[in-house]
Amino acid sequence: MPATALTAHALLLDMDGTLVNSDAVVERCWRRWALRQGLDPEAALKVVHGRQGYATMAVLLPDRPMEENYADNRLMLAEETADTDGVVPVGGAPAFMDAIAPLPHALVTSADLALARVRMTAAGLRMPELRVTAESVGASKPDPEGFLKGAAGLGFAPADCIVFEDSEAGIAAGRAAGMRVVGVGPRAAALSPDAHVDDLTRIRVEAATDGTIVLHIS
Repeated sequence: MPATALTAHALLLDMDGTLVNSDAVVERCWRRWALRQGLDPEAALKVVHGRQGYATMAVLLPDRPMEENYADNRLMLAEETADTDGVVPVGGAPAFMDAIAPLPHALVTSADLALARVRMTAAGLRMPELRVTAESVGASKPDPEGFLKGAAGLGFAPADCIVFEDSEAGIAAGRAAGMRVVGVGPRAAALSPDAHVDDLTRIRVEAATDGTIVLHIS
């Protein structure tokens, strides 16, 4: 993708796959769950990224009572929170988080707060002051609720925000919220975000004198 620049007043950041590479943990936990349900693990892994666990389970087992999905989701969160083996920052994430520290931004993740804290800590990343986690919303991505709450919490209109996302569900949520999307990593490449980067080393952040955030993307 040729070099480009996007401007915004606030940034809304997904966590897994965007700031933190947690694929090893996610795949271990979901493979075990899929096998217990008699599902093909490879097929399951195609839909797990970006959603809350109960929503993924509803996609994979559409006839299953939601109460069972919620119960399994609680177990899955505990399992994932206890496992940090292989959790590392996405390339460029530490410098990116340092660069945006004084600028309006929020974490918008399908993880609950405990899991978000564990993974951000394991990756050595600063936790944003404003977090929209699983407990904060009534609907999982691809519903836009989380991003809309993040924008409102920062005091900006959706059109003034840029979303950073890696997954199909997350990119769909950002678009549904009326926001522009920077896709991060291989999953995002085929989803036609407004801009795409392999990792966060490809982004330089500039704070303009009028408060505008300029993202230089190469």
